[in-house]
Amino acid sequence: MTDPTAIQPSALDQLPDRDPEETAEWQASLDAVTKAAGPHRAAYLMRRTLERAEGAGLALPKLLETDYVNSIPTAAEPTVDGDEELERKITAWNRWNAAAMVTRGSKHGVGGHIATFASAAWLYETGFNHFFKGKEGDGSGDQLYIQGHASPGIYARAYLDGRLTEAHLDNFRQEAGGNGLPSYPHPRRLPWLWEFPTVSMGLGPLSAIYQARFNRYLTSRGIKDVSQSHVWAFLGDGEMDEPESTAALALASREGLDNLTFVINCNLQRLDGPVRANFKIVQELEAQFRGAGWNVVKTLWGTAWDELFQLDTTGALVRRLREVPDAQVQTYQTRDAAYIRQDFFGADPALAELAKLLSDDKILECFHFSRGGHEARKVYTAYKAALAHKGAPTVILAQTVKGHTLGKGFASKNANHQMKKLTVDEFKEMRDLLELPIADSAFADGQVPYGHPGADSPEVRYLQERRAALGGPAPARRTHALAPLPAPADKAFAAFDKGSGSQNVATTMAFVRLVKDLVRDKQSGRRWVPIVPDEARTFGMESLFPSLGIYSPKGQTYEPVDRDQLMYYKEAKDGQILNEGITEAGSMADFIAASTSYATHGEAMIPFYIFYSMFGWQRTADQMWQLGDQLGRGFLVGATAGRTTLTGEGLQHADGHSPVIAATNPAALSYDPAFAYEVAAIVKDGLRRMYGEAAPGEDQNVFYYLTVYNEPLPQPAKPAAPGIDEGIVKGLYRFNTAETAGLTTPANAPRIQLLGSGTAIHWTLDAQKLLAEEWGVAADVWSATSWTELRRDALEADEALLRGEERVPFVRRALQGAEGPVLAVSDYMRQVPDQIAQWVEQDWSSLGADGFGLSDTREAARRHFGVDAQSIVVAALAQLARRGEVKATAVKEARERYGL
Repeated sequence: MTDPTAIQPSALDQLPDRDPEETAEWQASLDAVTKAAGPHRAAYLMRRTLERAEGAGLALPKLLETDYVNSIPTAAEPTVDGDEELERKITAWNRWNAAAMVTRGSKHGVGGHIATFASAAWLYETGFNHFFKGKEGDGSGDQLYIQGHASPGIYARAYLDGRLTEAHLDNFRQEAGGNGLPSYPHPRRLPWLWEFPTVSMGLGPLSAIYQARFNRYLTSRGIKDVSQSHVWAFLGDGEMDEPESTAALALASREGLDNLTFVINCNLQRLDGPVRANFKIVQELEAQFRGAGWNVVKTLWGTAWDELFQLDTTGALVRRLREVPDAQVQTYQTRDAAYIRQDFFGADPALAELAKLLSDDKILECFHFSRGGHEARKVYTAYKAALAHKGAPTVILAQTVKGHTLGKGFASKNANHQMKKLTVDEFKEMRDLLELPIADSAFADGQVPYGHPGADSPEVRYLQERRAALGGPAPARRTHALAPLPAPADKAFAAFDKGSGSQNVATTMAFVRLVKDLVRDKQSGRRWVPIVPDEARTFGMESLFPSLGIYSPKGQTYEPVDRDQLMYYKEAKDGQILNEGITEAGSMADFIAASTSYATHGEAMIPFYIFYSMFGWQRTADQMWQLGDQLGRGFLVGATAGRTTLTGEGLQHADGHSPVIAATNPAALSYDPAFAYEVAAIVKDGLRRMYGEAAPGEDQNVFYYLTVYNEPLPQPAKPAAPGIDEGIVKGLYRFNTAETAGLTTPANAPRIQLLGSGTAIHWTLDAQKLLAEEWGVAADVWSATSWTELRRDALEADEALLRGEERVPFVRRALQGAEGPVLAVSDYMRQVPDQIAQWVEQDWSSLGADGFGLSDTREAARRHFGVDAQSIVVAALAQLARRGEVKATAVKEARERYGL
């Protein structure tokens, strides 16, 4: 029979014991404590010993969980620097107005959330009054990622501060008529207030980590010293289930981001019920964050619990708190003292004895109201500790009650996330609880009034004085009056106009060559931020490693294995490249931080993020929408693009649809350039529009998506015809005609217009030659650089027509007078070129790579999808045959000749 006290095999057994007698003494001491004082006392001593060892710097595994109590005892709490009574009143007004705003809006059916801010009010108020630095002081201020469902409370505070009016509050979630407030934090809708959109849950925590990291990047590179900025992310415990929420925890600790604090509102509820009904979400999160290397501060219980913990001489109370599941804690919130005595205290004789010392009122005070997240002093203590901790990020796990102060009908009820209003009686109950001077007569016709103590009241003066001392209003977004960045020298772009001669060059490589020249620009070169998810060598970017360096806060602590090579792997503290490893989500978060630096820090940066196109919009389209919401600027580059160009990689790598997804994003300018000079022209225009002198009416808050290819092909010279640059930017221009291509066709030969984008234009050019030489058909070839921009221009023309303005879409003007039908070809699904079909006056047809990808040669894949040159010829002949311009037998003959 196994001795339960015997030491089981472990990693320690692999190490020689230099003093077995001493080891035995330690083990005997532990056995003695266990026998004399019980296993819980022994466990307590072990935990304290491990904590002491950790504090002394001994290399021991860290504790992943601690007891279900506050990390900082009451005796260690600092004095709050402020007027706690005035802060209580301010918070009461904000609680009231947040609930009133949503309730009044519910009459219009627009919804809203009340319970989230009710639980988190003190988490925000304490920060606003004491910690969150504004943008009118030195540096850039703090960056605040507000929990989306708490937005009514932030609006309520802005109303008290005089930044919003009653009219604004009455237009909560009613934006169409102007003067409205967006439902959630949204920079595009309310750009003077909100910096970060956070309601696609999980993206807030991920972005906050990379924002804190980008702050360090800016400082290390000498762009701007933002070392005093702190990033605060307010999150829900349910939100932490999103994989993005915890995807970058290790990065934050690995790079020692002590300029970052997560504040997780642990009200134990998600949208439909408990976050961890049968478990404990706080303990789970503590283990997860500690395991990732974060500093964890638990703020769980209010001061009312101090008496209970002092009476707990056996540890029974702490044991019981650890074993009660979250759903039962929620039940205690709604039950009377008798139930709590029986179910909670009655589970252990020692607790039953302790409960005899407590009145019913005391029990209800503890279990119904006293949570650490509802007491300013507890929250202040946690924030102070977070800012004082160095070397690692901090997460504060603050326990609250969802629906706190909203009455018995709300607090901890499973449905409270969907409850949008309070009755008049419930508001009066809330008023009395908050001690607000609102008379019954103010409830005219059943309408709940907004409350305001007056612009010159002690509350408002205090609020404004605190914000002034901290550097101005918060949250706030500032659009700095930045001077346009100087345009790079034209020679960087013009170098591509002459073509590549006999050399085959892929457009991916053309883009990389262009960037290599642009980053050397003396004025704007240092502002480029190359971002790549561990695929730089795939895209031919390794030559940038030694010249720009890869950013690392530690620099390079090792000798790289390829140090003797010209393009060795170089890391540096001031490195310019962000090589993120295999994380498209992390790379996008980098891009968002860099692309909005013009507003966050008043420093325009030019990020380009290059990635496998299949793993861009398909994988991280939600973040690309976030990018548009946040008014980001920069270049997204989908490399190895197209469904048939990535030889042998197969279905999961074959992108046939990214332009379709990109077309859904109003901020994305999507281009599919065919030639190197087109890439250069698009980047040049993008730099002008986003960072230089935008034309009147142009929105600068856009980003560019370019698809580039890995297929080395001859790059032609830029045609000398007028209007080429305009056509490239607007989306369409004629590359050549049958005649200018030197092809001979009979007089009055049938004619067709072939539109191609990206790599497909090369098959189109081959088809042009076949049509002329084998079928006597004259074909003109057009480069469609952007089907999406053509469509958007046409939609704007349609909208103008509704306003009584005559405007011809660019695509119609460009094709005006072009003879014959139109056949459009791309390496994407036909839906991509078909975007413009309804505005083309000529007969329309298209070819594309619909369906799943497959592994094979490029030629075989193109034949499979019916987009190779021979397939284009057959499709062109079929169009002409339908018009009676070639014999129908020609179609059959071509099909047989080409083996289709």
